[in-house]
This record gives sequence, C-alpha cells and structure tokens, in this order.
Amino acid sequence: MADRPYTLLSCGMSIDGYLGSANMKPLQLSNDADFDRVDAVRATCDAILVGAETVRNDNPRLLIRSRSRQDERLARGQAPTPIKVTVTGRGQLDPRADFFVTGDIEKVVYCASATVDEARARLGSVATIVDGGEPVDMHRISEDLHARGVQRLMVEGGGTVHTQFLTADLADELHLVVAPFFVGDSRARRFVSDGLFPWNSRRRATLAEVRQIGDVVLLRYALSPRFRAD
Repeated sequence: MADRPYTLLSCGMSIDGYLGSANMKPLQLSNDADFDRVDAVRATCDAILVGAETVRNDNPRLLIRSRSRQDERLARGQAPTPIKVTVTGRGQLDPRADFFVTGDIEKVVYCASATVDEARARLGSVATIVDGGEPVDMHRISEDLHARGVQRLMVEGGGTVHTQFLTADLADELHLVVAPFFVGDSRARRFVSDGLFPWNSRRRATLAEVRQIGDVVLLRYALSPRFRAD
C-alpha cells in the first residue's frame, strides 16, 4: 500500500449507537470537558475530515478553539488549525456553510469523478476540488492527502465515512465517546452501517484506554500496528 496518513477516527454516540435523532437534528453527545479533549486531539493533526452529510446537517466549523493551542501550532510552523476536508458523491454543498467560510486555512473537497466540473463551478472559489474516483475511493483520498503533506488525519464522521474508513482498513485508532442516554429509534443515524469490518469475533480490536470524562466515557481502540499510545 502507498503511504497514507496516520488516521484517527473520532465519534460520539448514544448508549445504543446513534449519532443523532431521527429528525436529523444534532444531539448533545458530549460535554465541555470532552469538547476540550477533542480540541487537543485536533491540535495534533494536519487535517480533519468529515462527510458531506455532516457538513449539511451539522454545519461544523472544525476549528481549534483554544488560542493557546493555535499559538503552539504557529510556533511549530503550522497553520493555526488543521486543513478541512470533506468527501461528497454529488458535490451538492453550500459554499456559505461554516466549513468553507470559517478559518483562513485550506479546504479540500473530494468528489466523484462525474461531478468534478459541477463541484468546481459551485465550490471552486472557496475550496480545492479533487477527483476522488468513481465511486469515491477512501484509499485514493488517503494517498492524495499524504502527498499533500498530511501526516496525521482526524476523521470526525459521519456514519458513512466512518464505515468506509473502517471497512477499508484505513483506521489506526478509534476514539469512541458514549453518552449516557438512549435514542431508541432505528430511523436515526448510526455510528456505522452494514459492512465487512476487519475486526470481528475472530479478530478483536485492542482496547487501549478507558477514561471517564464527566458523564461520558471514552473508549480508545488500537486498530493497526501503527497505533501510538501517546
């Protein structure tokens, strides 16, 4: 396999494995202390990746919040916040979304080959548009990000993207935060969808850390030999 970034998946979910409610409204799956932990992890990364559905439904800014962490990155010669990356099959994203308009950093959009021209017309003024293959291929994206200098990638969802990275065996580490409530509605979005995962009853993932953070719990899994405990 060609070089790819060290890839860390980060997700918050309900006790029964859901990312949101059935009406697509975001749920408060974390707390202030865990938000700060995520901010610290973001500060160690070169790029943050989310799927197009996350951009549309959650309208994330994907910026480092802490000024001191931004200053530390600047002192190391890095941008104050990581590159923002999204993946889309249709290219139907709003150029006014917070993903694009916040942060004076590069934004990269990987889209299906058939929609590259349309995506460039719509988003070319606010992002770099890259052909991600037909259909979009996560191996190709990982290799391209590495070629762009991304050594450490943080994937923050949603469920489709997490499923694609996991089933492609492209994840080195998983941070799974469990919120203390149930959603109880199968129409809601899940952490992952159906797929052939490398970790199963015969090949169990390695639980590297369990940490209580207020009323949530962090489960940290090592998913590849490249896992780093720091």
